[in-house]
Amino acid sequence: MKQGTQGSAGTGLPRTRPAAAAGETRVPRQAGAVRGEHTHSEPPAPGAARERPVVQRASVRGQILDALRAALVAGDLRPGEVYSAPVLGERFGVSATPVREAMQQLALEGAVEVVPNRGFRVVERGALELAELAEVRALIEVPVLLRLARTVPAERWAELRPLAEATVRAASSGCRATYAEADRGFHRAVLSLAGNRQLVQIAEDLHRRAQWPLVGGGPGMRGRADLVADAHEHTALLDALIARDLEVVRALAGEHFAGAVGAG
Repeated sequence: MKQGTQGSAGTGLPRTRPAAAAGETRVPRQAGAVRGEHTHSEPPAPGAARERPVVQRASVRGQILDALRAALVAGDLRPGEVYSAPVLGERFGVSATPVREAMQQLALEGAVEVVPNRGFRVVERGALELAELAEVRALIEVPVLLRLARTVPAERWAELRPLAEATVRAASSGCRATYAEADRGFHRAVLSLAGNRQLVQIAEDLHRRAQWPLVGGGPGMRGRADLVADAHEHTALLDALIARDLEVVRALAGEHFAGAVGAG
């Protein structure tokens, strides 16, 4: 990946072209098409009419946003560095437009800040901010978890076992971005049992922010052993929820968020 207006080739971001699926035909933008589509024409076979699907820019933006979020967690987008949309677009094989739109979304989420005429700077965060995020997450999630522990039947908790085990497999891979996604998926499934979509969305936004790397280390620098230990807390928590052992649930949940301060 390149950084600033000059860029850097050492960040490890994949050079991908998410704008079209395999075998999909790209066409020139027609009148009324979405501005920013990145397509080209392919002549139809002689004597045959060819349907020409239009690649929607929104899908490109979504794929770029996912890739940038993964790069943040993995540390490929480094705190304090400035990245320009044209340089990132060249890296991903798309124009600057969907990259700029994805970066603007990350700016709304607080991950980057706009640097006029240069691009986007990855926000530098310290341990205090991480501790504050962990405290807010605990204030939101722990009471909900304890309420659910009293009301949700054991069989419903057992249905979440595959998600908990998926976090262990993701942690064992050592890939921080893969684990971050599995981790959020497990917490999202647990909180979804409360039936409050606003709660789930707010908690996930906080969780995502807690996974961004710190200056000089933090979540983006966790090793495989740290990830595996964090993942096994999910399976232990499920065991306590199935057994309806509220004291163990309270203790495990508290330890889980306290550990987030030191490990992310």
